[in-house]
Amino acid sequence: KKKSPVKDLLLTRYAPIADGIAALFFPYAEVVIHDLHDQTVLYLANNLSKREVGDDSALEEIDHSARERVIGPYEKLNWDGRRMRCVSNVLFDDEGRPAGMMCINFNIAVFDDVRATLDVFIKGAGIVAQPDELFRDDWQERINTFLHGWLRERQVGLNGLTREHRRELVEAL
Repeated sequence: KKKSPVKDLLLTRYAPIADGIAALFFPYAEVVIHDLHDQTVLYLANNLSKREVGDDSALEEIDHSARERVIGPYEKLNWDGRRMRCVSNVLFDDEGRPAGMMCINFNIAVFDDVRATLDVFIKGAGIVAQPDELFRDDWQERINTFLHGWLRERQVGLNGLTREHRRELVEAL
């Protein structure tokens, strides 16, 4: 079956961009180019959705002429239940008419897993207050606690201390 000039234009102009985005964010991003004329998937880079070229796009309900050029970001669920953060861009032909849609689908489920793992370590399980008997005579711990409280009150970082800050800190100690 011979491709239409619009399909050729979409592939020539936008497939390398789709490949670049997919390569940069591999293995987390899928990029899909849809043909708005026949409502089909025209191109897939890093296929995460198990769709195939020629599949129905399911974009019929979108009025592309009335929409913004960039739609999203928005979230959807992938076929396997993973959360995807997506953004869609309307692609235009040489006459400025909407001809296609490029959808970038980013798998954020892996980052949810990382966040959950980090939360376990950061929050800790069953952490108790510092035992006084261990830190009663620990002057270094007391100075560190004082120093970081002093910095927090002034909303300044240790690396951002000016000469005046250092003078105030020494007086406070």
